[in-house]
Amino acid sequence: MTRRDCDVLIVGAGHAGAQAAIALRQQRFDGVIEVVGAEPDFPYERPALSKEYLSGEKSFERIQLRPTDFWSERGIRMTLGRRVIGIDADAREAEIEGGDRVRYGSLIWAAGGTARRLACAGADADGVHAIRDRADADALASELRDGSRVVIVGGGYIGLEAAAVLAMRGISPTLLEAQDRLLARVAGATISSFYEAEHRSRGVDIRLGARVDFIEVADGRANAVRLSDGERIEADVVIVGIGIQPSTVELESAGAEIADGVVVDSYCRTSLPSVYAIGDCASHPNPYAGGRLIRLESVQNANDQASLVAKALCGDAKPYDAVPWFWSNQYDLKLQTLGLSQGHDQIVLRGFIGDRSFSVVYLCGGRIVAIDCVNAVRDYVQAKAWIANGDRPNLHVLADAATPLKLVPVAD
Repeated sequence: MTRRDCDVLIVGAGHAGAQAAIALRQQRFDGVIEVVGAEPDFPYERPALSKEYLSGEKSFERIQLRPTDFWSERGIRMTLGRRVIGIDADAREAEIEGGDRVRYGSLIWAAGGTARRLACAGADADGVHAIRDRADADALASELRDGSRVVIVGGGYIGLEAAAVLAMRGISPTLLEAQDRLLARVAGATISSFYEAEHRSRGVDIRLGARVDFIEVADGRANAVRLSDGERIEADVVIVGIGIQPSTVELESAGAEIADGVVVDSYCRTSLPSVYAIGDCASHPNPYAGGRLIRLESVQNANDQASLVAKALCGDAKPYDAVPWFWSNQYDLKLQTLGLSQGHDQIVLRGFIGDRSFSVVYLCGGRIVAIDCVNAVRDYVQAKAWIANGDRPNLHVLADAATPLKLVPVAD
């Protein structure tokens, strides 16, 4: 066992953890920084796993956040392939697999989460895959063959992106979504219907309202998915994309407040002294959700919270106030989202769905709260100010896609 000290200990080497270390150095922080990551790989772009990396369009080197030697050149100590298994908040000490102990001045918890598993028989059989880390994507790719019978469980970003990759290589997957439309958690019904039609036109067999009862297993390997209505769908490979379980166990054991993630305030501070939480695992009060505690599983949120904490540790503390954004690439379609559409009471369509380039604007009380842009980059770029300012647009002009958003007048 070894014992060492650092000024800032960052747990998690994903987007949030990596950006926290980068931002600290950008703020001219000259203390000792150590990043502990459970994966053996240096930080990389996780969203690419279900898109360009799975398809083979990009190699692993091309999705790394920084070249390997970047971290040592910045004096950032990287401890990879090992987990933090315990936190002593009073002693400000973390225990790492293998027995090492690290004393810290401040701790940034950026541990992300693990892929949610199906809670049914057969969920752990060979041939059942998640797409959460590089090892997941590599294992899945190694089992795909021309003519593979693939069942995808989950009609969110991960499931649809995987379906698009498979369809483009000639594999026609069956996609199961328990709700009555795709992308139900992140987009409105117009977007859901559009993407359902696009995927069906590419040969994806979409089943809505489909619930998995269990996975049939033969010789330790999945060979079919049985639905709650009794239907049996044969499968060589099953891909499960039903969200993540935030990594909170160690902080909870240390006494941190937990509620669908590690609860933090508007400065990303947990209930433990000198402990911050950021990224996918942080349940934070979001100003674009009416101040409610939410978790945002996005690169934007990870990067913005990382930068916020880095600045706070360097004496420039400010509350979190970043407009949420997300994106998804499927086929030749680029879906870009700004804001949070939950709770909207009106929508305005800009453009024509048949042109495959349009935007859906979500309003609440006459104010723009979110926008989904499909191959409409100009709207996406210009909508941020509307959402941040909370202005009320003239709805008649707003519906005219020929009028740039920045020129839409504010309603009286």
